[in-house]
Amino acid sequence: MTTSDPYTGSTGFHLQAGKAAAGPYAVDIDPARAGWGYSSLRVLDLPPGGSHQVATGDSEWIVLPLNGGCTVETEGRTFELHGRDSVFSGVTDFAYLPRDAHAQIASAAGGRFALTGARCERRLPARYGPASAVPVELRGTGNCSRQVNNFGAAGVFECDKLIAVEVLTPGGNWSSYPPHKHDECRPGEESELEEIYYFEIAEAHGNEGVGYQRVSPSGHGRGTDVLAEVRSGDVVLIPDGWHGPSIAAPGHDMYYLNVMAGPGQERDWLICDHPDHAWIRATWPDQPVDARLPLYDAPDAPDASTGDTR
Repeated sequence: MTTSDPYTGSTGFHLQAGKAAAGPYAVDIDPARAGWGYSSLRVLDLPPGGSHQVATGDSEWIVLPLNGGCTVETEGRTFELHGRDSVFSGVTDFAYLPRDAHAQIASAAGGRFALTGARCERRLPARYGPASAVPVELRGTGNCSRQVNNFGAAGVFECDKLIAVEVLTPGGNWSSYPPHKHDECRPGEESELEEIYYFEIAEAHGNEGVGYQRVSPSGHGRGTDVLAEVRSGDVVLIPDGWHGPSIAAPGHDMYYLNVMAGPGQERDWLICDHPDHAWIRATWPDQPVDARLPLYDAPDAPDASTGDTR
């Protein structure tokens, strides 16, 4: 287990709330700080009437409201993001920012906004992503049931390198299960992707919630090894390794934002299940999806159901 990473938490890969803060950002993770090549995450808090200037540099970014709405101005275009009350209340719209651009994010009422980023080569146009176009997907069954909002998934929204999705796990359920990895480039079988998990945990009866995240060594890369109790605002970095389960404590729904990118020429999310746990998939057809799901739908968006891992 490494202890030489630039952040501190339960391990160098678990960044407790506030430990990855820098400047105006509650979370500021870039490739240099994470010690890898592509994936980035920033979380920006704006007070009512607040604004912030962004230089995208060598990365593409998606501006994703976590709570509240905002206006994004870039390259002579203005995108009004309606946002949402919280990550547990609905799907949100978003804005894509190309590399080598400048943008301003402003919020009349204030809010919290994630910027998911990836170093890239192609410069794609700035665009608006409506909430109604976000596929809301149900994965797994029984106590492995979870909801995935595929706003920035490969094959859903065009980016050069960036892949980003939201996962909601009802209290008491496991997600990112069976454990899986994507730390080798094996064409057609597995992608090489760095990954960031950003967590928010729903309160219940006025009490703060917790969840748990496991990452175990796969024999590749850094030998990442994490067993962390995660709370709202925490981040887990996954440069390699089997990741999962992500466990939601009973009574406390869990949200996490996944940000992924890697060196592959194809923008794919191809995973390999842990051989000791892959058998769990065979039990899913005999169980119903958790009746609490979906927690919410995207407006006018079709639902989907698969057996994928995340």
